Amino acid sequence: MDADGSGPVDADGSGPVGAADAVDGARLAADAAADAAGLAAGTAPAGDVPPAAGTVVGVVGPTAAGKSALSIALAHALDGEVVNADSMQLYRGMDIGTAKLTIGERAGVPHHLLDIWPVTEPASVAEYQRLARAAIDDILARGRVPLLVGGSGLYLRAVLERFEFPGTDPVLRQRLEAELAEAGPAALHERLRAVDPDAAANILPGNGRRIVRALEVVELTGAPFAAALPDPSPYYRSVQVGVDLDTTQLDERIALRVDRMWADGLVAETRVLADQGLAAGRTASRALGYQQVLRFLAGELTESEAYQETIRATRRFVRRQRSWFRRDPRITWLDSTGAGLVAEALRVVRPTAR
Repeated sequence: MDADGSGPVDADGSGPVGAADAVDGARLAADAAADAAGLAAGTAPAGDVPPAAGTVVGVVGPTAAGKSALSIALAHALDGEVVNADSMQLYRGMDIGTAKLTIGERAGVPHHLLDIWPVTEPASVAEYQRLARAAIDDILARGRVPLLVGGSGLYLRAVLERFEFPGTDPVLRQRLEAELAEAGPAALHERLRAVDPDAAANILPGNGRRIVRALEVVELTGAPFAAALPDPSPYYRSVQVGVDLDTTQLDERIALRVDRMWADGLVAETRVLADQGLAAGRTASRALGYQQVLRFLAGELTESEAYQETIRATRRFVRRQRSWFRRDPRITWLDSTGAGLVAEALRVVRPTAR
């Protein structure tokens, strides 16, 4: 992710999510609904109480692991509202490919920061940070519990931690982008390797956008690009629950989800968005599913190839998400296929209670 938050999310685990985390699997959804109903009826385990005033509850994890189902149940149990932390659900019209919950699937739970940008708008983590904190502060002021839900790791971190973004210089950025266009990303990657080998090791040689940003930060600050990412320092009191499941099961869920996306009309949705400028959108055009369908529409892939590549790319992205989130010891991990998932999540939240 660009340290100024001006670009799309990448292999740091905060990147473009095509099949974002919607209600996944009939059993999980049914279990979550049953747990929520039990809580509403007062039959949940004794001692389940809301988090302490001012606490943000994070629900994190890889794509297709079941975050949305859990977040809906927790919102009902805790009198909460969801703040979206999926980078691609910020875009209007990107519904099928991001598995965005419908109004009905939201089950009466207020959701914030969905559908706020056109597909031509470049993503900005700095702007997202401002909007998400405003939504969270409003929820807290009304005495409710904010649930920050999504798989875009840097977006979550930018909200929950004291996180300032280095500035940008339009003239310098323009020069570096011109050099990128002329020499290609490999040449700039070699330059980055010479001035900041750690950054070069963590940025793919073909990712010109991130290479340009890293070189810009190094030139502006005189410090390594990685120094732009501060050590964790809490901005809000928070507790984070992570949901995951066995890799084989998750791979199966991803394949089923992509199959459902195609059946629900992802190709037709992408055609509509293409008419709205999707291909020119620096961020939205890279969303998994959409980027493959755009290549199909451009004649670069067959539809079958676009379908299969969406599955493969989503699975690769899930591995990167896991790598990002698993480095954070503050996340308590739960098996999303386990019985009583919501009750287990509430036991994680309970130590922060009054």
